[in-house]
Amino acid sequence: MAPKYAPSLRRLLPVLAICLEIAFILIFIFFVQYDDSYIQDETQSKKRKTVTIVYADFQDVHVMVFLGFGFLMSFLRRYGFSSTGFNLLVAALGVQWATLVNGFLFEFSDGKIRINMMSLVTANLCAASALISMGAVLGKTNPVQLLLMTLLEVTSFIFNHWFLTTFIKMDCVSSIMHHHVFGAYFGLMVSWALHRPGLRQRHEKEKSSTDMGKFSMLGTIFLWMFWPSYNSVLIEGKAEKMNAVYSTYFSLAASAVTVFAFSVLISKKGKMNMVYIHNATLAGGVAVGAAATVIPSPWIALTIGLTAGLICILGCWFMKPFLELAFDIHDTCGVHYVHGVPGILGVLIRIVIELVTASNLQVAWSEAAFYLLALYITLALSLVLGLVTGFLLKLNIWKPDQKYFDDQAFWEFPHLAVKL
Repeated sequence: MAPKYAPSLRRLLPVLAICLEIAFILIFIFFVQYDDSYIQDETQSKKRKTVTIVYADFQDVHVMVFLGFGFLMSFLRRYGFSSTGFNLLVAALGVQWATLVNGFLFEFSDGKIRINMMSLVTANLCAASALISMGAVLGKTNPVQLLLMTLLEVTSFIFNHWFLTTFIKMDCVSSIMHHHVFGAYFGLMVSWALHRPGLRQRHEKEKSSTDMGKFSMLGTIFLWMFWPSYNSVLIEGKAEKMNAVYSTYFSLAASAVTVFAFSVLISKKGKMNMVYIHNATLAGGVAVGAAATVIPSPWIALTIGLTAGLICILGCWFMKPFLELAFDIHDTCGVHYVHGVPGILGVLIRIVIELVTASNLQVAWSEAAFYLLALYITLALSLVLGLVTGFLLKLNIWKPDQKYFDDQAFWEFPHLAVKL
């Protein structure tokens, strides 16, 4: 018999997953087809070059979403199977669903959704918002809840993207880059709604280990290496694209150095903390995302990276336990300080740069108000829709798990000894 604290998902998970996949297949049959019109008029050599460049950018983002995020979240000593396995499950479902929702809202014509390589890139970025939210509830949800959260979160984020581009007239790149902020605060609200009294004190299994720490560091390195592609993949202008690559690279470098220094400084024993380094090293890449195309000098990117790294490590060290005790907001992976606060910082930095470099202050202040409005809308929608999603996931019909941070609730383990 299955133990009471780990309810069996034998009926619920297969039925939900297969029904969703069959529904996707039917929608793809009637409404989706491949689109190669963007390369039909090019010469053969230029066509090969275009496909190669676009595919290289797609592959960088693809590796980050499916490998980088998965290994990054594998730091918990008894949750390695679930961290990497559920990351694959959420990402695979999220990419399919994002392709459809984006297609119907932005690419639907003549009764068809025509998808190309950039459609897949956008779908991966939308799925990444669900992975960010997953980081806030990691170890406290079962795969059925994660599937449902992915559907609702991806739909909510794309609705936010559609609203910003349609009514606020924000450009597509800036709107998509709000996925850090949206995913973080959506996940925090889900975590708050799912909170149980047993999480108020640090859970005995919510700890890392040497082996799992190495796997998580591997994820950090993959994300760190490919983040310049992540921030620049949707940018079309060559000069702006390269500016985003340079700025992201220097910001990441500065945040990495800052994190190592302050990790030692805040330690009682004067030693480095690997968990802080896993997360805060990436804060520079998040913070520079919204402003990457307008940063005029490398020193500004370095300063952004230093600031973001400092905010992230101090937030994880001081504010994370405070939020747990004061507001019952349990953030397993610290997404508030890795994605949320650095994402907000990036928008504010863009506003400052636009104001400082503007030739017409009246126009610059109008654009500043425009970016602030977009940020407020993103925060409001993420908080409200995340809260609604959290209460939906708390229903007993989804068999919420009470065995936190433990793979044994969901996975089979091979016997250590086999009798022949």
